[in-house]
Amino acid sequence: MTERQAGPERPENAAGPGIKETSGKSGIREMLLNMRLEVNRGKNRFTMSHGSFNYRRRMGVWRKLKPAGCAETAGGFALLFDDGGKTFALSVSEAPAGYDVRLIAPRGTGRNLFRVAFPTAEGLHYYGCGEIHSAFDLKGRKVRIFVAEHQNALRIGDKIVREKLLGKKPDLSIPFRFYESYYVQPTFTTSGKWCFHADTKAYAEFDFRKSGEVSFETQEKDAVFHLRTADTCSGLSEELTALTGRQKRLPDWIYDGAILAVQGGTETVDLKIDRAQGAGAKVAGIWSQDWCGCRRTGFGYQVMWNWEWDRDLYPDLDRRIKEWKSRGIRFLGYINPFLALEGSLYRYATARGWCVKDRKGQDYLVKITTFPAAMVDLTNPDAYEWYKGVIQDNMIALGMGGWMADFGEYLPTDCVLFSGEDPELLHNRWPAIWAGLNRKAIEEAGVSDEVFFFTRAGYTDTCKESPMMWTGDQHVDWSMDDGLPSVIKATLSLAMSGYGITHSDVGGYTTVMDMTRSKELLLRWEEMNAFSPLFRSHEGNQPSRNAQFDDDEELLAQLALTSRVHAALKPYLRELEAENSERGVPVMRPLFYHYEENRAYAECTEYLLGRDILVAPIVREGASSRIVWLPDDEWVHFFTKEEYGSGSHDVEAPVGRLPVFVRKGAERFDELTSIV
Repeated sequence: MTERQAGPERPENAAGPGIKETSGKSGIREMLLNMRLEVNRGKNRFTMSHGSFNYRRRMGVWRKLKPAGCAETAGGFALLFDDGGKTFALSVSEAPAGYDVRLIAPRGTGRNLFRVAFPTAEGLHYYGCGEIHSAFDLKGRKVRIFVAEHQNALRIGDKIVREKLLGKKPDLSIPFRFYESYYVQPTFTTSGKWCFHADTKAYAEFDFRKSGEVSFETQEKDAVFHLRTADTCSGLSEELTALTGRQKRLPDWIYDGAILAVQGGTETVDLKIDRAQGAGAKVAGIWSQDWCGCRRTGFGYQVMWNWEWDRDLYPDLDRRIKEWKSRGIRFLGYINPFLALEGSLYRYATARGWCVKDRKGQDYLVKITTFPAAMVDLTNPDAYEWYKGVIQDNMIALGMGGWMADFGEYLPTDCVLFSGEDPELLHNRWPAIWAGLNRKAIEEAGVSDEVFFFTRAGYTDTCKESPMMWTGDQHVDWSMDDGLPSVIKATLSLAMSGYGITHSDVGGYTTVMDMTRSKELLLRWEEMNAFSPLFRSHEGNQPSRNAQFDDDEELLAQLALTSRVHAALKPYLRELEAENSERGVPVMRPLFYHYEENRAYAECTEYLLGRDILVAPIVREGASSRIVWLPDDEWVHFFTKEEYGSGSHDVEAPVGRLPVFVRKGAERFDELTSIV
C-alpha cells in the first residue's frame, strides 16, 4: 500500500447500525467506508467423527481496533486501524462492478483471528454460503465455512429421539448450531443485488444475526474479499461466477430420459431395463454403484471401495456396456477418494506410501459408517497420477458414461500430507482437488463430450472443476431439514453461490431405524426431479426396505410419465445449461431471481426452472393439493392447460399432475405446453 494523501472522509457514524442503502456501486462504497476491524488470537481444536467436525478454540477477547485514518491509494483507498501502535489496513481497490478489499496485517502482530464487519441496509435478505439444506434466507443465522459430512450423528440422533417422543413433525427444524454441509463457500448474495466472495481457504464464519450489519471472520491475515453489484440477478450471477468459475457443458445424452439406480449384477440390470422400457419409460442410463463389488454392514448395502470391475457380480460387463450403449443406454459407476483395506488397490498404494498419514507415519484410517478406510494422498504427484489412471483404465476404458465422484469432505485436520501443507488449510480445498482429478481424467482421455461425473462435496474451486453436483444423502422422508423439501433449499443456495447445475437422488438415500421410503414419497420425488437438470434414482442404503421404481404397475407408469417429460424438456434444458456455462446463470432459480416481490424473497418450496417454468413440488405427506404462489405474470398449468394469474391459488395435485406452470410469453411456450 502506498499512502499518497488523505483519502475519502470516513463517516462519523463509522460501523454504526445500518445505513440507508447498500445497492449499486456507490452504496457498496459507503458500506466499505464504514467497515470495522476486530482482532484476536486463538488456536483451533477440531475433533472429527465420521466426517463431522466438532469445532472448539481457545482464544482471548476480541479487540475492536480504533480507526486511525483513511488514506488514498493507487486505485482506491485504505482504512487504517491502530492496535497498540501497530497499524492494520483494509485496502480497497475499485473494480468495474464493485470493489476488492485486502486485509493487511503488520508483521509480528501475534494476531491470527480477524473479523471485518460492515453495515448494510436494514431488512436485507442473505443467500448462499454454499449448500444449505436447513434454511434458504440466512438472515438471523451464523454460518460456519468448513466442509463436513452433512448427515452427522448428532443431527440423526436428535431427530430419532424427537420422533420417538413427539411423533413425526416434518416442519420442526433442529437448531442451526448443529448444521454442517458437504459444500461450503465463503460467498453470499443479497436482495440488494450485491454479492460478497472471499479468497480464503481456512475456517471462516459469516454472521448475519445482527440487523443492519454483516461480519466475516477469517483466520488469514492476508485475506482478500470481493464485492460486486449488478442491476439484475442474472447480471449478479455473471459477476460472481467471473470470480469463482463456471461449470463445463455436459454430454447431450444425459437429458434423454431417466438414469436408473440398479444394483445386484448384470442379470438384474437387464431385468430392470426390460421392466422399465416395457412400461414405456425412457431410459438414458443405468447407475450401478456396486460395479466394483459390495459389502453388507450394519448400515446397509454398501460399495466395496476397490475400484476394479467385480467380474463375479457383473459377468460380461464390458460386452454388455457396449450393447446397452447401442440401445441408447449408458452405464455409470461410482468412485471416491478412499480405498478399502481388503482390496488390491490399497495394497498397491500403501506399499508405495501413497496414502494420507497420521502423525506416527502410519496410514490414517478414517471410519466411514461402520468400517475404516485409507485415503489416497492427492498432494503426492505420483499418487495423483496413479489414481487418475485408475479412473481412466478401470472406468473410462470399460466404457462407462459417467460416475458419482463421492466424498471429498473427510480430510482430517491432524493428518500428515506428502506436500507438507497444513491440513487445516487444505481441508476446504480437498473436494475441489478431488473434483479436478476426475475432470482431468476425462479430459486427458478425450471423452468430455461423452462422459461426465457428479460430486457431493465442494468449496470455491469446485465451481470450475465439477460439471454437476448432487445434493447428498437426504433422508427418505418429508422433513424440512433433511428430506424432500430440503433439496429445494440446497439447490437454490448453490444457485446463489455461483453453482448453477445440480440434482438430487430421486427418493432420497438414508434409511435409519424406522425411517423408510414410502411409495408416495418416491412418486412425488420423481415428479419433482423430472423438472431438474438430471433425473437419477437411488435405491438407498437399504434397498429392500425402501420403495423402488418397479415395485408395482403404478410406480412403473409414473416412471414412464416423468422420464418422458424429462426427455421432452431436453431442448429447453440444453439452453439453460448453455446459459449457465457461458454466463453463470443457474438452471434452477429462486422466484426473486426474476420477480422482485416481497413474497418471492421468502419462498423456498417453489422454484423456477429457467425463466419460463415454475415448479411447486408436493412437500407434505398425504397432500393432494397445495397452495401455490404465482408471481406477477400470466401462467398456464403444464398438465391441465388452465390459466392462472398472480397471487395464491389452491391447486389440485393428484399423483402424476404436479403443480407446474409455464409463463405466457415464453419463447418456447407452444412447445412446452404441448409436451403432455
